[in-house]
Amino acid sequence: MKTNGVGAYQIAATYIGVIIGAGFASGQEVLQFFALFGLNGLYAVIAATVLFIFFGIVILELGHQLGAKSHLEIIRHAGGPVLGGVVDAIITFFLFGIVTVMAAGAGAVFAQQFELSPLVGSAFMILITFATVLLGIRGIVSALSLVVPLLVVAVVGVSLATILTRPPSLALIELTAVQGTAAVPFWPLSALTYASYNLVVAVAIMGPLGALARDERAIRNGSILGSVALGLGALAITLAILASPAAVFVDIPMAFIAGQLGPVVQFSYAIILLIAIYSTAVGNLYGFCARLTNPAGSAFRGAAIGTSVIALIASQFGFTTLVGILYPGVGLAGFLLLGSLVYAYLRPLLPTR
Repeated sequence: MKTNGVGAYQIAATYIGVIIGAGFASGQEVLQFFALFGLNGLYAVIAATVLFIFFGIVILELGHQLGAKSHLEIIRHAGGPVLGGVVDAIITFFLFGIVTVMAAGAGAVFAQQFELSPLVGSAFMILITFATVLLGIRGIVSALSLVVPLLVVAVVGVSLATILTRPPSLALIELTAVQGTAAVPFWPLSALTYASYNLVVAVAIMGPLGALARDERAIRNGSILGSVALGLGALAITLAILASPAAVFVDIPMAFIAGQLGPVVQFSYAIILLIAIYSTAVGNLYGFCARLTNPAGSAFRGAAIGTSVIALIASQFGFTTLVGILYPGVGLAGFLLLGSLVYAYLRPLLPTR
């Protein structure tokens, strides 16, 4: 047991912060993976929550046992040198891609909500992300522990306000379910895909976090608390979208839903989106730089500076297209990662010859 180790609440807050990024807070991920399945989408939320609990514990425990500095130790341990190398390459590139997408997303929010140049928003996001990453993983954990409660309360609050003012009827739920095409054809596969996609990103910060965990009890409780909070948030957003079928047709469903509650709520939700973008960008920038160089070494600052500058430039030139091309590869990496983690979990239980 580490007396100064990271506790369950900090683990939970970091887990939530890494996953509850712009895609989650905007409602677009929840729409594609859950809401478009109607009532079955609620079962998908529960299934995804269970997957987050299990794999969160596995990743954190492996990080704890291996003393992980980045995701590499966990990937190599679980998948071996060949498979682990392939998954590592995809994850590493995707981490950089997400930082770029988050910078571009911040630029879009600044342009749409504050009528400022997208470059201002992107530069602002890169700057505060870079400053936080320089604080190290403990600094990141502290920052996310502060902002994540606000994030969760805001997302759930807007969703509940919508549900209470316009309770979703069975007719509305059925109407919403036929308004669009889900990202994945079957809800069980959708739950698995959603979990794998997010865990590819989460492993970069949750692995090293596991190395700092106080003990296995903190790991288990932190994963359960974080996963249940994510599940409740996804459930609330799903019900809010099901109560507002028109939200299916907009790019940011939750901003549309917030707008129906009044202009002040809509403006406030724009701030929440920026916080969600920040929480995702921080974890991914740290994970990418920690993979390139030792976080405790002098080269880490240089890697963070270089990555931040390149991400800012790339965010202005449509780099999201390249990340979009990579998505199938990330999906494959996600399934390979989950399979490897299951094997790593079961390996000590298998009979030896």
